[in-house]
Amino acid sequence: MKKKLLSLFLFAISTSVFSQDYGNLSGGFESNSQWLQDDEGLNILAPDEQFRANNYFTLNYNLGKFTAGIQYESYLPTALLGYAPNIDGNGIGTYFLNFKHESLDITGGYFYEQFGSGLILRFWEDRQLGINNALKGVKIKFSPTDFIHLTAVYGEQRDGFDVSEGVIQGADAILDLGQVLNTADLFIDLGGSYVARYQDNLGSNTLPSTVNAYAGRIDFLYKSFSAAFEAVHKEPDALVNEGVITNNEELYKGSAVLLNLGFSQRGLGINAALRRIENFSFYADRFAEGNQYNQQLVNYIPSLTKQHDYMLSNIYVYNPQARLILQDFQKQAGEMGTQVDAFYTFEKETFFGGKYGTKLDFNFSYWSGLDAVYDVENNGYKSEFLGKGDRYFREVTLEIRKRLSEKLSGIYTYSNVIIDKGITDGSPLGFEDITANIGVVEHTYRLGSGKSMRLELQHLWTEQDRKNWAAALFEYNFSPRLGVYIADSWNYGGEDEIHYYNFGGSYTKGRTRFAVNYGRQRGGLICVGGVCRFVPENTGFSMNIAVTF
Repeated sequence: MKKKLLSLFLFAISTSVFSQDYGNLSGGFESNSQWLQDDEGLNILAPDEQFRANNYFTLNYNLGKFTAGIQYESYLPTALLGYAPNIDGNGIGTYFLNFKHESLDITGGYFYEQFGSGLILRFWEDRQLGINNALKGVKIKFSPTDFIHLTAVYGEQRDGFDVSEGVIQGADAILDLGQVLNTADLFIDLGGSYVARYQDNLGSNTLPSTVNAYAGRIDFLYKSFSAAFEAVHKEPDALVNEGVITNNEELYKGSAVLLNLGFSQRGLGINAALRRIENFSFYADRFAEGNQYNQQLVNYIPSLTKQHDYMLSNIYVYNPQARLILQDFQKQAGEMGTQVDAFYTFEKETFFGGKYGTKLDFNFSYWSGLDAVYDVENNGYKSEFLGKGDRYFREVTLEIRKRLSEKLSGIYTYSNVIIDKGITDGSPLGFEDITANIGVVEHTYRLGSGKSMRLELQHLWTEQDRKNWAAALFEYNFSPRLGVYIADSWNYGGEDEIHYYNFGGSYTKGRTRFAVNYGRQRGGLICVGGVCRFVPENTGFSMNIAVTF
């Protein structure tokens, strides 16, 4: 199939040479590299492969109704720290050929897709997290009317430069009721999804070869109010831990429920989310369940918490707990929790708004395990749909954004966090609840002609874990194209006092951006969009080059 699609790609390009329309060629190149160093202060030695690089070259060609694309990847001499071991070497990572005409859209090769919120299926790429779970196969999208949209997918999921053992098939349907009813203020979408994984059952009489999942959803919008509800059911499957089936005679079903509510009007916005997940990890290969690199994931379960921009605010982050684990040393069935965001703007020339206005952002999030009783000896458990399980994470954050003058603006943030680090980091041994308070003050001063400087001052107080932290960052922009920064996070009050210093800068010209950095990387979870990966402590140079055309 690879040879056929590459042949079609070359045929599409060669055909354009003999036509009046030569089509459009676009693409990009991105390189992220590290040169790791020994660091006596962190008591670490650089690995044998001190230089590491992740490189991506993308080329897309469009001619009329056809679009072809290819992505070449190189991880030489080896991939960056913290990436999956099977992300190595070099070669063609993805390729595709797409045909689009009116209501029909067909793609062959590697493609990305999402059903609903992604709870049941999401194929996507995030290079910073080392995720590319594209499906290799066929995708067909068809809209027989303006209010009915159908999608079907079939194929094997990408796994490094190979594909998964399991085969994924799925279908999604959307009915736009708002358009059928022809209402100006009312928007209603009904959706349904089906996803299945087929994988050899290894001759087992109890292990299923096909695991099906079903989802239904409704999206509602009326004037200032919005609501979305989605429910997913997954048929029974075996439990896997570290590549081993732990419950050969027992199969366990899974489920997920998500409710979003929103209200907005001038100066005020409120969004709330409630989610319950029970045994709902879904992988293209059953033996990939629980891997720390997020490889071969079929569905998308991000953490529904505030996404922070600051160094110290990202030390204690929540990692979603979707798995069912029945072990003597660890028992959990999933998670349940909520997040509430409230935004309010004080108008200009009011007491709290002042001359330029003031913006408030309040966030509350709470996540716990399910209220369940476990019988590990007999491979059983019983959970309550609603109940009070063990608290995993709770955070309250208040953020104030204030313009102080024509040139000076500020952001003031306070967070109070309680986290069970043993659960969120994947090992319940030797940890306890950590309570932390975090304060951040940020000021930006605009000097004119594109010049500006920014100062961040941060502090984290806690009596547990590694005790207190203090951090500062200073950034100076000579122009919108050129900027430099220096930063330091100081961990003090515990057994050792350590500075995690960094300095670097970036330069942008046209469609090219170059950035360089030297310093220490604090070990722990690095999260993007609510999805996390673990990065070990390291010291060295890093460089990024990105070019688009």
